[in-house]
Amino acid sequence: MQRQTAPRRVKLMPLVALIFFSVSGGAYGIEGLFSTSGPGMGLLLIVVTPLIYSIPHALVCAELGTAIPVDGGFYHWVRRGLGTFWGFQQGVLRWVCSFVDMAVYPVLFTSYLQSMAAAVAPGKHVLFSLGSFQFDLNWFICLAVIVVFTLVNLLGAAWVGDSSVVFAIICLTPMLLLSVVGFAHLIGHGADPVGQFTTGPDQSTWNAFGAGLFLAMWNYSGWDSVSTVAGEMENPRKHLPKALGVSVVLIAIGYLLPSLASLAVGRDGHAGWANWDSGSFSDVAKALAGPWLQWTVTIGGMFASVAMFSALLASNARLPFVLAEDGYFPGWVAKKSARRQVPLVSIIGSSVIYALFCLSSFSNLIIVDVFLTNISLLLQVAALIALRIREPELERPYRIPGGWFSLSAITLSLLGVCAWAAWNQYVDSGTQAVTYCLYVVGGSTLLYLPLAWRRRRLQARRPSLVAAVGTGEHPAGPQLVTAASATAGRPQD
Repeated sequence: MQRQTAPRRVKLMPLVALIFFSVSGGAYGIEGLFSTSGPGMGLLLIVVTPLIYSIPHALVCAELGTAIPVDGGFYHWVRRGLGTFWGFQQGVLRWVCSFVDMAVYPVLFTSYLQSMAAAVAPGKHVLFSLGSFQFDLNWFICLAVIVVFTLVNLLGAAWVGDSSVVFAIICLTPMLLLSVVGFAHLIGHGADPVGQFTTGPDQSTWNAFGAGLFLAMWNYSGWDSVSTVAGEMENPRKHLPKALGVSVVLIAIGYLLPSLASLAVGRDGHAGWANWDSGSFSDVAKALAGPWLQWTVTIGGMFASVAMFSALLASNARLPFVLAEDGYFPGWVAKKSARRQVPLVSIIGSSVIYALFCLSSFSNLIIVDVFLTNISLLLQVAALIALRIREPELERPYRIPGGWFSLSAITLSLLGVCAWAAWNQYVDSGTQAVTYCLYVVGGSTLLYLPLAWRRRRLQARRPSLVAAVGTGEHPAGPQLVTAASATAGRPQD
């Protein structure tokens, strides 16, 4: 019989690194903000978005995460605050979103690699085909990335956190070098990189703000991701608020300094900000300092891609696990490894799905991901308010200061930002994103009906099993923090 050992806990600095890669990964990928909105507006959005979007959401996560510090995180927050239906929507919608989101990072890794080795370009070396799907060298490299970091995740969240600290150093060092070189150019030439607040005379200031806000939100979202591994943290009620606070500052500075320094290349030319897109900082590095810095930044981008995949796999793979623990998914989905007590089936199953999604381009669906993420965020705010009203005596090691005035300001800020971004996206792209969202939400709602019926039947036949979920008596294994404490007092359907 395999010996069971106590899992290692995620300590404070690895927790900061996990949040860093769940939200950002560094300035890699922020470049499109400047070609969309102009240099001045891009920098303004990097500074303003944390104030109106990131900090309010981080405060919500700090209060709920310390009050209900269990594996599954935001799923249990919403379930306890708003009931089982909305909890199910929270868990399923976020997991479905991850199908598209998580496939991006291995593909991004190969795109950086492609700049150094053209042979790995998509479609360059097709090994075999199945119908319309081509299994080329590019996909097998994506698969290798997924396999490696699935194995890291199977070692436990603490291993993911520790490796994230190393990756953070590797990713931030090239951006630090780029910042130093860029600022030297700015000072030496006396340039004003902030002078233009739009992309040109045809774009108004408000249009520039609205167009860039959606991109800024994409690069500042994910503060709740780490909550799903709260049961594997060391003292989450103490460390989570600190880690969130440090991460907000680190990520904002990590975006601001390299972006400002890179504007030293000016507007025009191949490396000019008017032509920036994801990965353009490699071209900026070459223009400012030559191939050595280009390669350094490119390698940093590759590590950022895989580190984000690893950190977000740790988060997203816990969602089918907790849904199975609650009786919605089959019990075998909640199976844990005997030795390290990680959700074995959930991690491997999620990774298989992400590998399949790497076969096709879903870049046009990323916008849907942001829409659904904002719905998830607003559900968490509603759960926070509901718990403040219904459970005022709930222990809250961290409580958002300022009472109802602060909660009102947070709610209005997040509602306003999400509505403004959605409106501007509608103006630019029409109803496509809304239509996709309705499909996903409608499918999740229809899925809830038979799964909730199945869950009630399971509870009626085996009430002791359902009552024991998460208390240490479930066959899947003991929870580090009991789910029973997370769901006590929740409203029922």
